[in-house]
Amino acid sequence: MNLQEAPALIEAYLDADIPVMMWGAPGIGKSDCVRQVAAAKNMAICDFRAVLRDPVDLRGLPSIENGTAKWLPPSDLPNAERDGETGLLFMDELNAAPASVQAACFGLVLDRKVGEYRLPEGWRIVAAGNRQSDRAAAQRMPTALANRFAHLDLEPDVDSFCAWAAENDKDPMMIAFLRYRPNLLHNMEVEGGDLRAFPSPRSWAQASKVMHNHELVCGLVGEAPAAELTAFLRVAKDLPSLDLILANPTGIEVPKDPAAKYAVMAGLSRKVSDEESMGAAIIYMHRVGDEFEHAMVIDAVKRDPGLSHTEAFTKWAMDNKDVLLA
Repeated sequence: MNLQEAPALIEAYLDADIPVMMWGAPGIGKSDCVRQVAAAKNMAICDFRAVLRDPVDLRGLPSIENGTAKWLPPSDLPNAERDGETGLLFMDELNAAPASVQAACFGLVLDRKVGEYRLPEGWRIVAAGNRQSDRAAAQRMPTALANRFAHLDLEPDVDSFCAWAAENDKDPMMIAFLRYRPNLLHNMEVEGGDLRAFPSPRSWAQASKVMHNHELVCGLVGEAPAAELTAFLRVAKDLPSLDLILANPTGIEVPKDPAAKYAVMAGLSRKVSDEESMGAAIIYMHRVGDEFEHAMVIDAVKRDPGLSHTEAFTKWAMDNKDVLLA
């Protein structure tokens, strides 16, 4: 399942008050997915890291009242008066915690209480973790805890990531590069890699801030992916001016190099701003090829939803209903 599909399922589980656990490799965007769901439902988030806890921490500290021990819950668990009536208790990296701490979470996940503490009525539970096969310090989750969750397995997906990147104003050349080399979106087996700096959606989002500094990109995604990105950017530098393309979409030569086609696609998706430029970009990208035309239009509208109201987009959408419905 990709990160575009996951939010709808997570929301459905939350509406039914069913705790949900997301599984996936490091850096694919699990935490961002939770933040997206919380924003869509206008809910607060309480990020509770079980990996930093001892089993006794969940129950809290004892306090003597009239000769009886009462347990004072941790202050960073949700409190309706302080944090709001509704929200998400996000238990990130849950299965990185020792088994004894995971066991202490049994009651909180199933019965919504631990010790004297009870989760507020309007709060829901979402958890996330890496699989043991991801080599990310994950522990085996006790079956008794696992059986308390609904489980979603998430995989990195170029289209999902590029849609997110366009919406969040990431460098268009990074988007173009990953469409050109989708196998580098998330790859922990890159030649010469050491599992410190490796390509992932998280590291590419960071690399977008320093795209034109090879050494800085190396420190984020590794040497081999950074070298490929640098070569891609070198090709992009020799392309025709985007202004010239928009001024003469039927006359400017179409590049033959696949990398150049992706670069033009990304540049135009960021450049278009109104009816006239959208129409010209569609005309030019249609000459480049259907795949590139579709990606340019979709990324442009993700970046600026107002473009969906232009006549150029409306006509394109009518002609490409199958693409939009896919």
